[in-house]
Amino acid sequence: MSSGADRDNQPTVPLSDLEISKDTLQTVVESGFEHVGRIAAIITGAGRDITRELGSWATDMFEMREAAARARADRGAPIVPSDAEEAADP
Repeated sequence: MSSGADRDNQPTVPLSDLEISKDTLQTVVESGFEHVGRIAAIITGAGRDITRELGSWATDMFEMREAAARARADRGAPIVPSDAEEAADP
């Protein structure tokens, strides 16, 4: 509060320098945490989006590999076995 009168026209006590400093520090810290929280949310969202894109890219590569194998099979070329097939054959 400040010096003067409050809503009921009652005189108010001026704030001490210590209380003003405390209020200022409190506001600065609250603001800092709010901004850090927003930045963390941005970074978290970016990490999630990057992971999603990398997964989508990997899926595309698997699908292209399978399509290439089907294309080789269609023209009679030998099919290159997948890693899973190689591991299954002793």
